[in-house]
Amino acid sequence: QGINYIDTAAWYGHGRSEQVLGKALEGVPREAYYLATKACRYRPEADQMFDFTADRTLRSIDESLDRLRLDYVDILQVHDPEFAPSLKMVCEETIPTLQKIKDMGKCRFIGLTGYPMDNFVKMVKGTKVKVDTALTYCHYSMNDSTLLDYVDFFKEHGIGVMSASPISMGLLSNRGPPNWHPATPQIKETCRKAADYCKSQHTDLSKLAMHYSLAEPSIPTTLVGTASLTNLQANFEAVTESLSPNEQQVSDYVVENFFKPLKKKEWENIEVDEYWEKMKALGKPRPTASYY
Repeated sequence: QGINYIDTAAWYGHGRSEQVLGKALEGVPREAYYLATKACRYRPEADQMFDFTADRTLRSIDESLDRLRLDYVDILQVHDPEFAPSLKMVCEETIPTLQKIKDMGKCRFIGLTGYPMDNFVKMVKGTKVKVDTALTYCHYSMNDSTLLDYVDFFKEHGIGVMSASPISMGLLSNRGPPNWHPATPQIKETCRKAADYCKSQHTDLSKLAMHYSLAEPSIPTTLVGTASLTNLQANFEAVTESLSPNEQQVSDYVVENFFKPLKKKEWENIEVDEYWEKMKALGKPRPTASYY
């Protein structure tokens, strides 16, 4: 058992995540792991949160490498491009800058991240740069399997697919999502009812959710975060162990009777609109020109 792929970002802990990883990985042979980080999202203040310019992206990789104590990362990704002033900027400035960074030897592959699935298609088609990976989140879980609709597109373009958060950022858990979770009240209530049903059947929704996401063969990589060794061990077990017949029956029932009837399974644009409202209050309204 072990971990050989690590995903971080300049945004996580506003640099702290990369610093901790740099210390933790010191002395570990570089060929023993793959490490991905992200650029373009940085600070908690709205007017300092995002910067998709070439200059800031070039500085970002050097800052990340310094914190990580590395000469290169395996994947450098554009972080949440849906918050950019336009996808045109991402396609014509940000992604080409990642290619320059790759040419410098500071990253091996170029990746895109984000929540709106259609944006991946627009960016891949809108840039001349070869995109290597696509990382989305909460789009292949028990309550939302939208990612499956895009798997063929990624395969046709030679793009590796990564799906994060099989428990949908806490929605599929007994504890429930954090207060900041952007899901609609209907989604949150449906997930709560599903968790209660699982408890009544002496099963754990989070365990079922992990197995559900890991079982899909067309999605080769599933990213899971945890803050405890107990949960980490449970994640390992989800990879190596199977559900009992009763657990599988409960899982199938939950998907069919709780999640498939949901008419709206995602929360696209909710966070983006909130961000631009904050920017507008700071005198920096959202650009009116759009791209694609």
